[in-house]
Amino acid sequence: MATQSINWMAGGPQGSGVDTTANIFGKACGYGGLYVFGHREYHSNIKGLHSYFHLRLSKTATLANINDVNLLAAFDAETIVRHLNEVTPKGAIIVDTKQTNSKVLDIATLPFEYKDQLATYIKEQNLGETIKDWLDNAKQHGIEVFEIPYLEFIEQLSKKVGVPKLSMLTKMINILTIGSSFALLKYDRKLVEDAIRGTFKAKIAEMNVTALDIAYDYTMNNFKGNFEYKLEKIDATESRIFVNGNEAVAMGKVLGGCRVQAYYPITPAADESEYLEAHEILKTNQDDEAIIVIQTEDEIAAINSAIGACLAGARAATSTSGPGFSLMVEGLSWAGMNEVPVVISYYQRGGAATGLPTRHGQQDLLFTMRAGHGEFPRIILASGDIKECFYDAVKVFNLAEKYQVPVIHLVDKAMANCSQTYPVFDYKGVKIERGNILTEQDLVEGKEYRRFTFTENGISPRVFLGTKNGVCWYTGDERNEQGHISEDPLNRRRMMEKRMKKLELIDREVPLEEKINFYGDMDSENIVFSWGSPKGAILEALNNLKEEGLNCGFMQLRMLLPLPSIKVKSILEDKKCIIDVEHNYLGQLGIAVKENTGISPTHHILKYTGRPMTVTEVQNALKAVLTGKATKREVLMFGS
Repeated sequence: MATQSINWMAGGPQGSGVDTTANIFGKACGYGGLYVFGHREYHSNIKGLHSYFHLRLSKTATLANINDVNLLAAFDAETIVRHLNEVTPKGAIIVDTKQTNSKVLDIATLPFEYKDQLATYIKEQNLGETIKDWLDNAKQHGIEVFEIPYLEFIEQLSKKVGVPKLSMLTKMINILTIGSSFALLKYDRKLVEDAIRGTFKAKIAEMNVTALDIAYDYTMNNFKGNFEYKLEKIDATESRIFVNGNEAVAMGKVLGGCRVQAYYPITPAADESEYLEAHEILKTNQDDEAIIVIQTEDEIAAINSAIGACLAGARAATSTSGPGFSLMVEGLSWAGMNEVPVVISYYQRGGAATGLPTRHGQQDLLFTMRAGHGEFPRIILASGDIKECFYDAVKVFNLAEKYQVPVIHLVDKAMANCSQTYPVFDYKGVKIERGNILTEQDLVEGKEYRRFTFTENGISPRVFLGTKNGVCWYTGDERNEQGHISEDPLNRRRMMEKRMKKLELIDREVPLEEKINFYGDMDSENIVFSWGSPKGAILEALNNLKEEGLNCGFMQLRMLLPLPSIKVKSILEDKKCIIDVEHNYLGQLGIAVKENTGISPTHHILKYTGRPMTVTEVQNALKAVLTGKATKREVLMFGS
């Protein structure tokens, strides 16, 4: 039967092509008019340990992953062990024939603590010690097992492409799994071939197409009609893109006029800068433009380089994650003191310290709110999905320059490494607002320009370094209107108040719809509030619960500093059940809401394992809360 939604997962050792496999798979489905939501998980070592990619394929748009897997493509034995329990009845698993005799507890890459859990599980479930025993047990629970002779395929490929060394072709197991997967799903082979040709250069592409065909033909000939699910292309009504969060932020920066990006490599932020590096020359209707991407010696140099570019008149940014942001804090403070409109794209990951460097987290909210020496205004804007990442990457530059403050664009690893199908983003209405900038024509020769002039709203006219008659002085010390160092008490008071009252101005002027999103039944006595990547899982969960007669409102907070506390308080103060959903231990947004409104959440739904929330687990937790069966603190655990 053709199905509305199918969940496909590929897993294997890091460096075996799991990421490439999933991108080709998602691209092929996108070519067929299907919506795709994909999530990537990988270890922090360079090669060898387990990684996987979960793709949700649907005829209608989806917002997050769910727990279930309908078709699991295993590159190795570890993938079978880790994910077999996620495969649904009537689902299937593709395995290498040579893997079935492997002993589960002999798999070298499994961590010791996980082997302890497995030993207990094997005993409790009365399972055998080999992969074959596990697969036989799966068959008894209605799961199809398709054994594929990958080595035979490699030998055939070797002869067809004229590469005698089999070791040079073993990496192409990833393409072989794609061929078998799409054959089982009866999907249009040409769309898959097009996706391969759109991924690799000509000669490599044709070799991969040959590999695809070998696996596709074998599977079609040997497993006719055995699989329950069928994936059919549909007619798309609009042009679409398949994009991840890093790419969306990068594209938004280019559209928003960013022309200098300084960075030091760190996971998961570096992918954004590398994407910009690959597209530094911008093709326009008239002349080519360029964006300068600088890899500096460390994060201190990165933020200082971006600050210097801002002072010279460029829209400039840096991109980092937790440890890198820690090094940037002195530069951030300098920018706050000197009213520099620098933008920091901050990709959160699991801490503390190096923590979980390739895993997900939302543990840095309170840190970004308070990081710095002394007090100075900043804006924190948090995106909740990939589309918001794109438009917010434009918006943060407008906010930075209009209010002359540093802006932190807060994203997280789950969004950075998720891929999703969208209609092509509409950028016709995007405007670049540069704020109060004086040019040479505005400055009178012989008249002193004062960079930090006291004004009614706290925003002084700005000139770019080098502008004629616009001499500027900048220092890390407190200064007077001209920029000269001053420790005078009255001047200090006035300068502090000049800077800090910008927060009131921002809170007053930025439209509410740019600070908060509202969904669901806002008149309900129950409300969820959250920020960042849990958005998609929450929205789908609430839609599903509504069908069960359980209603709830959802308030997604986007501007986290200054927090729109008056509006938030007015929404929360009459609610019976207030549920805070976050990816951290403390419930950090809940803390910030209480500090600003005096209202505490009645319940927390939290996850801090480094894996993102799924619709399934959020729905189960919310249902437990709404039916009075939950504790005040529900901790989610799904994910390998």
